[in-house]
Amino acid sequence: MKPKSKHIFLVFLTILIFFPFIFLVLLSMAPEWRFPNILPQYFGPDNWQTILRSETGLLHSFLISLLISLSVGIVSTLFGFLISRSLYYHPQRKWLNLFTYFPYILAPVVFGACLSFFFLKMGIFGNITGVIIAQFLIAFPYALIFFSSFWNKKIKSYEDLVATLGGNQWQKYSRVLFPLAKSMLLICFFQTFLISWFEYGLTSIIGVGKVQTLTIKVFLFIKEANYYYGAISSCLLIFPPVLLLYINKKYVFKNRV
Repeated sequence: MKPKSKHIFLVFLTILIFFPFIFLVLLSMAPEWRFPNILPQYFGPDNWQTILRSETGLLHSFLISLLISLSVGIVSTLFGFLISRSLYYHPQRKWLNLFTYFPYILAPVVFGACLSFFFLKMGIFGNITGVIIAQFLIAFPYALIFFSSFWNKKIKSYEDLVATLGGNQWQKYSRVLFPLAKSMLLICFFQTFLISWFEYGLTSIIGVGKVQTLTIKVFLFIKEANYYYGAISSCLLIFPPVLLLYINKKYVFKNRV
């Protein structure tokens, strides 16, 4: 391929990739966009000001989604790292690792329906606590699978060295294991955060419409054919992943190079 043709192809590919995001921003800033107009007659923050001041609860849904995703991401990453170590040293670790794939055999809606009876008995059906626990049951096995590649004979030798030098459990984790797994911990947090952030099926079943996360709001606006408000909620929905992607690229992969 000639350099000029390659450059044109790359420009076209870049426009094609970013077009959906640009279209969402344009749609969110257009009070109306009627056929056959190629572009709306007005661009402005009117839709944003209206929806943030109204009773649609979009800002509240954003904060709820942030709370749920941060809780699921932090807890899943921490427990996944600690328990994956116990799995590595267990004599039946191959069978135990196999069980971690069980939540992914069922669709999220089916998995949520299976959990709904037990959550109803425990009194956490239809509230934020129940949604966090339900999403944790999806994100935690992923963290176990993710950290299974971290533990090996080399890490075991570091742990033995700390014990030989008289180090305690806190020193082993704080000065050896956590620094060695820093990049993997960040990546796992990003991944589990995104699993929770974009989760819809499980949240709709366990939340019963009472826990309206940002993903739930997007589908509600689309069902109501309110595409302008749907575009605003979609912009809010993609903002944290873009921010995490920037942090991931700047701090995680940059340190690996």
